[in-house]
Amino acid sequence: MSNNTPPPTVLQILERHLGRKVHVILDQSYGYEGILMAVSREPPGLWLSEGKATVLRSTIAQPIPQVVSREDRSEVFINLSSVLRLEVLHED
Repeated sequence: MSNNTPPPTVLQILERHLGRKVHVILDQSYGYEGILMAVSREPPGLWLSEGKATVLRSTIAQPIPQVVSREDRSEVFINLSSVLRLEVLHED
């Protein structure tokens, strides 16, 4: 008999990355960087510490958006309904 376990939910996947640095993209030119400290279920969202607001820019010559500026924000709550993309950053 096969093991019929349901796939993990998005919140469970996010909980695996607690304590890691992430970049949360809210739209094509704006986002937040910080350390993922908590994932809440009601309302569904992310808590970041050491948060920084980021501005992203892309050009015809460089179509992949690049971070062009950062501004300190301290603690940040981001509702999951406004997240376009989430990147887990690997520290060098």
